[in-house]
Amino acid sequence: MRFVDLGVMSWRDAWSLQEQAQERVLFGEPPIVFLVEHPPVVTLGRQVEVARRSLRASPEELAERGFDLEETDRGGNVTVHGPGQLVCYPIIKLSDFNLTVGAYVKRLQTVVIDAIARCSLHGQLDPSAVGVWVKDPRIDTTAKICAIGVRVKRGVTMHGLALNVNIDLSLFDVIVPCGLEGRPVTSMRRMLGPAGPNMDHVKWLMKQSITNTFESNPAVPLV
Repeated sequence: MRFVDLGVMSWRDAWSLQEQAQERVLFGEPPIVFLVEHPPVVTLGRQVEVARRSLRASPEELAERGFDLEETDRGGNVTVHGPGQLVCYPIIKLSDFNLTVGAYVKRLQTVVIDAIARCSLHGQLDPSAVGVWVKDPRIDTTAKICAIGVRVKRGVTMHGLALNVNIDLSLFDVIVPCGLEGRPVTSMRRMLGPAGPNMDHVKWLMKQSITNTFESNPAVPLV
């Protein structure tokens, strides 16, 4: 498993790198994981018209507020990326790990739960929604800390997960996150305060968790 830190890069440029890497991995190169932060961008899932119904701002208003707006080929509804959010794009051949698409998504959830557990955050799953959630005592309910949306092209994965580290949560005001009305979002900074880990440490935790989750048990039965 190779990791490439792209720093801060536009969603469009990172998507182009994913496309190139997908071809290389398809034809035998080892898996690669891109780590990146994006400038403010709203991305729509492949059911574009459904995702557009979760926008709280027009394309013109988004542009005025400094957001790009991108239509994507991933699963899921609508989400926001921005500085302070760690986005991980694993490019792996599912057959190398004997995984179905559903099992792969479960592994991504496990990656996040294991990583944030090392910061004393208890990640939870929601049977009605993909992603990772934590109990926020301020609002006495669970809030989404990580969004997940993937695409599998000729057996190789693209897109991935977006973990809110210290992102400005007001960026999410322009959407209904993931199309889930009334379901709040949160971040590691909001949950842990200023003593929470910085981005570099979270990157290290995620690298460790991805490696442990995928490479330590590469040949599991199909589920």
